[in-house]
Amino acid sequence: MPPPGLRYPAGVSTPAPQHSAGLRIGFVPGVTLTKWRRIWSERFARVPLEVVEVAEAEQRDGLDRGELDMCFVRLPVDRDDLHAIPLYDEQPVVWMSKDFLLAALDEVTAQDLAEVRVVEDYGPDSIDLAVYAAAALRVPLSVARTESRKDMVHRPVIDADPTTIALAWRTDTQNPWIDEFIGVVRGRTANSSRTTREREASAKPAKQRPARPAQRQAPGGRRPRRPRRSR
Repeated sequence: MPPPGLRYPAGVSTPAPQHSAGLRIGFVPGVTLTKWRRIWSERFARVPLEVVEVAEAEQRDGLDRGELDMCFVRLPVDRDDLHAIPLYDEQPVVWMSKDFLLAALDEVTAQDLAEVRVVEDYGPDSIDLAVYAAAALRVPLSVARTESRKDMVHRPVIDADPTTIALAWRTDTQNPWIDEFIGVVRGRTANSSRTTREREASAKPAKQRPARPAQRQAPGGRRPRRPRRSR
């Protein structure tokens, strides 16, 4: 079974709790790893890449407990003893039943939301509230798209600040594959000097030039003269 707060995506087998090779990556709802997983499998086919969904409320816990090597987190997050690379911003939306009052609008504002019940804690219970038109969910657009439902619609909140997805890992993590995964996410090519080629080059001993044969010396330390060519 996965650790508390972690959920393995469909089609991904449950990994062993202890792992000595490869990477275990967590991600909060709304993050799509399809492209990065494909590139990883092409470049590092023999290195396991395990992915698990993490509840946003526990996005740091998996790193601190050593269950994850890295995690795609939704900022803000406590950055003590943590590296975090901001990747992209997300459009905030209000996600609601088609019968909800605001569903008739093309876009909403903070003033519109002040007049209705809004829930920001995304989960099964809050989705049920939205489905029965008892409340509207304020979530990132990526979450509404990933969990798309035919009985719900979403509208952009045009005056709300965006949320940010970042790739995070603990400063004391020693997994040697972390730099490789950062390269994949940042779009480095397979021939980048900071990927496999650099590690292989540093592991190979430098080539030494063969020593030149010593020249013979005449008695007394003089070099022998070359024979003159006959005319």
